[in-house]
Amino acid sequence: MQSNNPVFRRSEEFNRPGANAYGNQGYYGSDPSSWGVGAPGDTGVGYAPTPQPVRSGPMTIDTVVQKTGLTLGVVIVAAMATWILTPSIETTTDAFGNTSVDTSGLGALFAAATIGSLGAFALSMVNSFKRVISPALVLAFAVFEGIALGGLSKVFNIAYPDGNVVQGAVIGTFAAFAGTLTAYKVLDIKVTAKFQKFVIAAVFGMIGLSLMELVLGLFGAQIGLFGVSGLGMITAVAGLVLGVFMLIMDFDFVEQGIRNGLPERESWRAAFAMTISLVWIYTNLLRILAYFQQD
Repeated sequence: MQSNNPVFRRSEEFNRPGANAYGNQGYYGSDPSSWGVGAPGDTGVGYAPTPQPVRSGPMTIDTVVQKTGLTLGVVIVAAMATWILTPSIETTTDAFGNTSVDTSGLGALFAAATIGSLGAFALSMVNSFKRVISPALVLAFAVFEGIALGGLSKVFNIAYPDGNVVQGAVIGTFAAFAGTLTAYKVLDIKVTAKFQKFVIAAVFGMIGLSLMELVLGLFGAQIGLFGVSGLGMITAVAGLVLGVFMLIMDFDFVEQGIRNGLPERESWRAAFAMTISLVWIYTNLLRILAYFQQD
């Protein structure tokens, strides 16, 4: 089975035709063309067969849940640490009811969000195009992602202190995950090649728009595509729907991977992909909830 998803496309085992229950090509994990009988006289005490590479067990639901839980746990811990360690933003209210905000600590928050975002983006590219998934790089990605989310969430919490925007986005993200998983299983959703191509094209299109907005912002000419505004809500809702589609592709990968008997290490690839999808949903929910909390 060949995947159009760039995250899963790099998995050699996932795209290998004719894989057996352990993702191998032949008997006991070896290609029949590589079998040999040894040299004459090699059947005695000194004979040692060619060692075969040691393989771990196959990917299962349990291994996917464990790796995903660990990855999300690292994201949450890094986000909480960023929230706690960055300066507090004080708000004061005068006798006339006017509220002022001490913005001296905002620089640290924006720095954390920027550094975390750049690090997470770089590592996401490495993990997406790496043939053999690296657990260390997945966890490093989770650390940077958590730093970015911690800074971003604290900024939203300061801007909308009475709206429970962050709490609502967290609850909404897990609700979206549960709802999408239920719909995927109950409705027996099938992921076709056209669906995969559409989602991947939309993802890269959204990334392209965000990069364009970033470049324009450097010259003070932002359009507001990713702000908390009417135009920003269009991209936020589209991003939320796209995040749900990404989750559907993740579930399909896990299902197909278990059926094909992928090695256990591929559970890290599934964990990486689902973390991206959940973070994508969370950030768009932040903007949507913030929009409705405006005066």
